[in-house]
Amino acid sequence: MTIAVGDKLPNATFKEKTADGPVEVTTDQLFKGKRVVLFAVPGAFTPTCSLNHLPGYLENRDAILARGVDDIAVVAVNDLHVMGAWATSSGGVGKIHFLSDWNAAFTKALGMDIDLSAGTLGIRSKRYSMLVEDGIVKALNVEDVPSQAIASGAATMLEQLS
Repeated sequence: MTIAVGDKLPNATFKEKTADGPVEVTTDQLFKGKRVVLFAVPGAFTPTCSLNHLPGYLENRDAILARGVDDIAVVAVNDLHVMGAWATSSGGVGKIHFLSDWNAAFTKALGMDIDLSAGTLGIRSKRYSMLVEDGIVKALNVEDVPSQAIASGAATMLEQLS
């Protein structure tokens, strides 16, 4: 089953690399009592993710937060060290959360997993964005074409937040 608008997010634990070392971040810690924009990418450092999807959220961070959003996070089926390196290289440290769904547990629980083995990436996440309020999905945008970041991009999310 794929997550849908109105559904509660499943419980999960992510890993995040911080200046103090690796930390675990639960869905309750991230979403409970908050309004959060979450977007997912098939892989850190991949072309569309690094050149289009992530930069849009970094560039529009302040505008998104100004519309009543408490936090922004990106999740990928990558290990926490890769996500930490991506945060550093992109200039995103301290601006958004870079969450590692290292074993794809969250991604699979959402029904957002995709097998990209033919391209050597293995099991990854579909590209999507969502607005989550107190753990409930209020908006969901899933890309039909994984190499595009239009429906799930920051511009679309900003329109939905208006």
